Amino acid sequence: MPRRSSRRTEICDAALTLAAEGGNHALTHQKIDKELGIAQGSTSYYFRTREQLVEATIRHLTDVTRDAFAAAQDERRVAEVTTATAAAFMAKYVDTLLGPRRRDALARYALSPDAIDDEELRNALAACLFGLEPATELMKSLGAPRPTRAARDLLSLLEGLLFDRLYGARAAITPGTRASLNDLRRPIALWLEALRNEQ
Repeated sequence: MPRRSSRRTEICDAALTLAAEGGNHALTHQKIDKELGIAQGSTSYYFRTREQLVEATIRHLTDVTRDAFAAAQDERRVAEVTTATAAAFMAKYVDTLLGPRRRDALARYALSPDAIDDEELRNALAACLFGLEPATELMKSLGAPRPTRAARDLLSLLEGLLFDRLYGARAAITPGTRASLNDLRRPIALWLEALRNEQ
């Protein structure tokens, strides 16, 4: 049975949408009330300060992302782990962040300035789309000689690809297409092979 959405969850979802569409300055109690069509002051009832609202929104984003990544991991576990299957999985995951989960990726960038002075929130945002632990496990399964270091390098590549496809030279490529998946898969496969064979 699907979980009912709580008012707090609805507020955090609206906050993610507003942040993705208008940056961190768009994240206000009043704009969330308006977005949800609820009585003015309702968001303030649940989150008294903007800091509480931002913190709850970041925690919600990490929960949503963790659940989505876990579902994607379950799908990947069916295939044998090779450089090719890992690259295909990661390309599909990044492509999802450019398409159906674009809001989450954009909101993460928009919320970053609000988390800069809070180490816990900054770390939560940093790890919410790509996790070091699963990347390390992947690099171990591929036989990388230094799996943790290789995983960190891999995450840097994925972060760069995501940013480039959202805002950079490759932003014009349409997510969800074969061209998009191929554009992502090629550098990921090359990088995985290099990390796997690093001396």
